[in-house]
Order: sequence, then structure tokens, then C-alpha cells
Amino acid sequence: MTIATIEAVLFAYGEPVTAEKLAKICEVDKAEALAELKRLKQRYSSEKSGIALLELGNSYQIATKPEYAAFIKAAIEIKRQTPLSAAAMEVLAIIAYNQPVSKAFVEGVRGIDSSSVVNTLNERGLIEEAGRLDLPGRPLAYRTTENFLRCFGLKKISELPPLPGEEEQLSLVDLLGN
Repeated sequence: MTIATIEAVLFAYGEPVTAEKLAKICEVDKAEALAELKRLKQRYSSEKSGIALLELGNSYQIATKPEYAAFIKAAIEIKRQTPLSAAAMEVLAIIAYNQPVSKAFVEGVRGIDSSSVVNTLNERGLIEEAGRLDLPGRPLAYRTTENFLRCFGLKKISELPPLPGEEEQLSLVDLLGN
């Protein structure tokens, strides 16, 4: 095991990990894992790095150094403020009006792979996992969040405007003028 193994596991895990768990994952004893953690902490302390190794009780986590918080906050705000694409708005509407729904349902309505759009909406906190549907394969279900309601100025999902009825929809003939 190398220091890189510990670093990779901590980075990928994203949450605090106990030394015992790290040792088990990396197939070493706890003493060796602790020695590698100490070396990693020294590396981050001595180098000009934006990363730090946090010791949280008997757990460890890789995090950014506090002095870079303003830059990280700015980067996250820029990402958050990026307007939703037309595809994202379409997926959001499908989920909002039919929730809870699976990715397969969304893709069936749209006729195109929607995984990345669903993941983006989930990351932005506009939708969330809502358990599993009682269907073959037990797919994950998605629903809108309180953040969705806040962003769209709604108190509850029932305040969504009604979908147009058949008589209110344009037909292909109307669009083509024939």
C-alpha cells in the first residue's frame, strides 16, 4: 500500500473514514494505515496545496483548506447560477407533473437518454431520490424538492399551472398550416 492508495480512497469516499475502515479497505493493519495517514497529513502541510487532511475524532477526510473557501464559494455560485437548459426544464416538468418517476419514465416521455440531466437536477437540489418504485428492477424514483418550490415561487406542488387539454394544444396540422 502506498500513500497514494489512502489518498485515492479518502478522495473517492468523500466523507470521514475511520482508520480501521481504511486499513480494511487497503488490506493493511491499522498501524500501517495510521503511518500513511500521518505521512499524507505532513505532505499536505508542507506543500503548497489547497488540500488538507482533517482528523475528526478517529476518522479522516480530505478537504480543502479554509483559506480557499471564498474561491470555492465563488466557483459553486457560478455553477449554481448557470441557467437551466431547455432539456433540464423539460425533465423538470416531466418529474414535477408525474412524480414520483423513474429515469426510464422520463426517457420514455422524451425519447432520449436523460441520465445526465436528471443527475444535474439532483446535484442542484431541484429533485431528489424518493425511494424505489414497485416495478421490475426496483428503479429509483425521483420527485421535486422544497428548493424546486422555492425557485419557482410555489408553496406546494399542486400550485403548478394545469397542463393544457387536447383542445388547447396545437396539432401538427395547425403548425404546418395545412
